[in-house]
Amino acid sequence: MVSLSVIIITHNEEENLPHCLASVRDIADEIVVVDDFSTDGTMKICREFGVRVVLHKFEGHIEQKNFALTQASFPYVLSLDADEEVSKTLYQSISAIKENWRYDGYCFNRLNIYCGTPIKHGGWYPDKKLRLFDKRKARWGGINPHDMVILKPGSKTKKLKGDLLHYSYASTTEHIFKVNRYTDIFSTAYVRQGRKAGFLHIVFNPTWKFIRNYFLRLGFLDGSKGLSICVIQAYETFLKYSKINVLLKNGVDYPPGFRSMKSPELSVSKESLIAH
Repeated sequence: MVSLSVIIITHNEEENLPHCLASVRDIADEIVVVDDFSTDGTMKICREFGVRVVLHKFEGHIEQKNFALTQASFPYVLSLDADEEVSKTLYQSISAIKENWRYDGYCFNRLNIYCGTPIKHGGWYPDKKLRLFDKRKARWGGINPHDMVILKPGSKTKKLKGDLLHYSYASTTEHIFKVNRYTDIFSTAYVRQGRKAGFLHIVFNPTWKFIRNYFLRLGFLDGSKGLSICVIQAYETFLKYSKINVLLKNGVDYPPGFRSMKSPELSVSKESLIAH
């Protein structure tokens, strides 16, 4: 049996963290929380669960998660966000893998819970994630804030049964607020990569995204929540390209947390090519 490190990054996660920790404490040989100097009850919860806490200033999702990997005592890790929870079926799958670890990484579906409702359409499910892996053969990459696990060439992966539950947004207000923040980071990274954004990007891409997610990917089957998601995602695309356009005209200052972490010696696994 392999020993498993569960690593979680946090910042003011007192509402989500107890459920996350409770779902993994019986399969983890250690739990490491890398915290960005939380000011709420996050530290109290960590003490109650007896987890190891490492304080580290947040410089971006990718940077923080790669730092967290260095803090894991064991090579085999399960990386979670504080707003995620391992379902019972996935718990059983991971327990079995610990008894017979054969692959370099394991992926599974993530079920997004939006304003209290599981979302099964509109491109939100199945949301495959590679989160269980041998850290000696992987690192976090992508473009902030859309991080992904990148495995070394030749690495082998397998899909597990069970869902990772993701409590994404408690309200549409929270969703819109985070969209505005994330598009600031994302547009800056795109400009640095030399991406362009003209009138057609700003008008056509959001329109196509709504049509694709709401109609072709059956977002309408999720009712009013599905409509809200598809409208806000189209708005997110509009904001992203509008901000790129403005940055190209006015110049750009590079804030922390935007950098691309693509690495020439690593390749992206199929399972990791899923939106954040």
